[in-house]
Amino acid sequence: MPLPHIGEISRPLAVAVLAAFAAVSHAAADETPQEQLRRTGMCERCDLRLSELRALSLDKAQLSRAVLREADLKEAVLPGADLRRADLRRTELERADLSGADFTGAQMRGVDLEKAILSGANLSEVDLRDADLIEARLDGARLDGSDLRGALMIRMDARGASFQSTKMDGANFERANLSGADLSGARMPNCDFDRVNAAGAYARDADFSGGHFSSADLSGADLSGANFQDALLRRTRLVGADLRGATGLDQSRMVGACGDESTKLPYGITLPVCDDLK
Repeated sequence: MPLPHIGEISRPLAVAVLAAFAAVSHAAADETPQEQLRRTGMCERCDLRLSELRALSLDKAQLSRAVLREADLKEAVLPGADLRRADLRRTELERADLSGADFTGAQMRGVDLEKAILSGANLSEVDLRDADLIEARLDGARLDGSDLRGALMIRMDARGASFQSTKMDGANFERANLSGADLSGARMPNCDFDRVNAAGAYARDADFSGGHFSSADLSGADLSGANFQDALLRRTRLVGADLRGATGLDQSRMVGACGDESTKLPYGITLPVCDDLK
C-alpha cells in the first residue's frame, strides 16, 4: 500500500494547531485584568481598583501606571515589582513583601503599609501623605523628594534609608530606627521623635522646627546647619553629634539633654556629659 502524502498528514495537524491557537487567543481576550496579572505577571496600565488580590505572589510583576486604588493586596509577595507611576491611593498592603520594588512617581496617599517589607525599594518622588508605615521595613530604601506629610512611621525600621529633601511635616517617628539614614535637607517641622534612634544619621540643613524629641538618640549624627526653632530636646543623647551652625537651639528647651567632649555645639549652648560616660 502506498504511504500517504505528507500534505495529507500536515493539513489536519495545521488546522488543529490553528484552532487551538484561536481558542487560546479567545480565552486570553476574555480574561479579566486580574486573571491576566495572575497568569502573566504583567498588567501595565490596567484598571485594578478595588480588586481582591490578597496574598498575590509574583516575582518582578510589571504594574507600571496600573490603577490599584483601594485594592486589597494584604500579605502580597511582590519582590522587585515595577510600580512606577501606579495609583496606590488607599491601597491595602499590610504585611506585603515589596522589597526592591520601584514606586518612582507613584500616588500612594493614605496607603496602608503597616509591617510591610520595603527593604531597598525606590520610593523617590512618591506622594505618601498620611500613609501608614507603622513597623514597616525601609532599610536601604530611597525616598528622596517624596511627600510624607502626616505619615505614621511609629517603630519603622529605616536604617540607612535616604530621605533627601523629603517633606515630612507633622509625621510621627516614635521609636523609629533612622540610624545611618540620610535626612539632609529634609523638612520635618512639628514631628514626634519620641525615643527615635537616629544615631549616625546625616541630617545637615534639615528642618526640625517645632519637633518633639524625648529620650531620643542622636549620637554621632551630623546636624550641622539644621533648624531647631521651638524644638524640644528632652533627655536627648547627643554624644559625638555635630550641631555646628544649627539654628534655633534654646538651652532652656534642652531639658536633660547630654553629650560628651566630642559633641560640637553652636556658640552659647552647653551640655552636661551623659551619666553613663562619667
